[in-house]
Amino acid sequence: MSLEEIEQTRIKNENELILKTLTKPWKNQKFVNGIVGGVWNDTIMSDPKTFNKYIGERDGESSALIEKTLIWLCDYDFVEKKWVGEAADFEIETDEEKGTLTVHWTIKDDVFWSFYNSDKKIPVTSDDFVFWYNEIYGDPDFHSSGYAQQFVKLDDGTEGHVDCIKIDERRFDFVFPRIVAEPLLACNMSLCPSFVYRPAKERGGIDEVMKLYSVDCDVTSIPSCGKFFISEYVPGQRVVLSRNKDYWEKDENGVSIPYFEKLVCQIVGDANTDFLLFKEGKTETFYPRPEELNDVVNNQENDYTVFNSDGALGCSFWSFNQNPKNKNEVYYKWFTQKKFRQAMSCVLNRNRIIKQVYRGLAQPKYDFFPVGNAFHSDEISLEYRYDLEKAAKLLSEIGFEKDREGILRDGEGNAVEFDLTVVSSQTTLNDIALILMDDLSKIGIKLNIRQTDFQKVVEMLTASYDWQTVFISLGTNLFPSQGSNVWPSYGNMHLWNPLQTEPATQWEARIDYLYNEGCYTRDEKKAKEIWDEYQSILLEQCPVIYLVRSRSFFAIRNKWNLENVYFDNIVGSRTERVFLK
Repeated sequence: MSLEEIEQTRIKNENELILKTLTKPWKNQKFVNGIVGGVWNDTIMSDPKTFNKYIGERDGESSALIEKTLIWLCDYDFVEKKWVGEAADFEIETDEEKGTLTVHWTIKDDVFWSFYNSDKKIPVTSDDFVFWYNEIYGDPDFHSSGYAQQFVKLDDGTEGHVDCIKIDERRFDFVFPRIVAEPLLACNMSLCPSFVYRPAKERGGIDEVMKLYSVDCDVTSIPSCGKFFISEYVPGQRVVLSRNKDYWEKDENGVSIPYFEKLVCQIVGDANTDFLLFKEGKTETFYPRPEELNDVVNNQENDYTVFNSDGALGCSFWSFNQNPKNKNEVYYKWFTQKKFRQAMSCVLNRNRIIKQVYRGLAQPKYDFFPVGNAFHSDEISLEYRYDLEKAAKLLSEIGFEKDREGILRDGEGNAVEFDLTVVSSQTTLNDIALILMDDLSKIGIKLNIRQTDFQKVVEMLTASYDWQTVFISLGTNLFPSQGSNVWPSYGNMHLWNPLQTEPATQWEARIDYLYNEGCYTRDEKKAKEIWDEYQSILLEQCPVIYLVRSRSFFAIRNKWNLENVYFDNIVGSRTERVFLK
């Protein structure tokens, strides 16, 4: 086949894959009422490390399980573009004269703590939120990720605290010392059973809190106000969650959501086992990786249905360690130079990645804010796209040149060689890393790919800081002020140089200022000017270099009624109201 014939065949195959799948985005459609019953079989990659909410915030697998027993204060409806109450209803009051803002919360009548196989119910109270905010998040000795988010910058440059105040058993307030643009985003949180955690803290402080709900506890003793109870844990095998019939969200017949009786999460260890279990019919849903897509789509028959959505709003990025802890390392001098990072962006061949890794079913990400963000602009995009000649020119301008053997060397004669850390279980990112390694070699740079366990990567990024470059994802900025621990220089996840007491660079100082101003600017026109500059600086400085937005696919067994199933690139898969046919 000629190159043209190959390309035409590739496009034809892509179109056929899309035609064989369903497009069904969530548009606030009316749900049909379901029937209680059935077992939902799912997988998790590793054993939970804890069932303790405080400790769980440091482990994604544990946190995901714990959150199934909890609810949040509110949620954002991306279709209607408004906040809706979950555990509580809210009212926002602003005092223009004092320049303050208060969010009044009232807990709903039908929100209870329940216990597995028991009729005992304890009403959720203000203490369950106020205690956690003030005594866990708000206690600096706990080093919680929620601590820094309790402070706002005041007009005079100092910090003011957002206070959480109990009014009575069902009412409490968040009082902001300054009017903010998105107060609900700033104070939204899930709760905890204060009747368990408060006595532990009073008894022995942090040590006693950390002893609660370890993995060897009786999981049936863990109270729930969420959709599920944790009813069984067999290490290395499974975690079983059982339906909470007292959950507040109900259908039109008064039946609590979800409809299936049990959620069985088998501990699989790797993505290949996950795929095998789905092919054998032992799990209900599956999100195919690019290399599995043809198999999954072409073998649906009557067994399962595959849904598709447009390119994901968020994506992974490539970042460089600029932490002065490593200032004696030769790579530190490279990574702290803007033109070096820009050159690396010019080496990243997104179109090649899309063709070879994603079978053409992806889009390059050249923007900062995603399309769903109110301040996304098509006019603000990355200048430093794939161009090896431009990369070489940028490097030459800061003293990097190839030697006779074709090895790129810096101005001091050091050969340019560095590591790229990739989570070992993320096969797609490993494939992208191989493409990047090949393209870097074309300009004389040697890249060493380091496949590393996820928990080790987290430790490297948040504690030891002994990494060089990394592929990672930190979520999606659907609101411009999201990422308060990432984008400001003082954030604990300001990945490339966290927890700065003073901004290390002028551009980071400007980002701090713009982020702060944007958070407190309610005038849409003024806010747009702020966030436009904010995006432009980050795309110019390249502290992170975004990869691609892949089209997403989702498969679900046909034994379930699919009327209530939706799938799109904002909310993902909606399966909470699925029920057996």
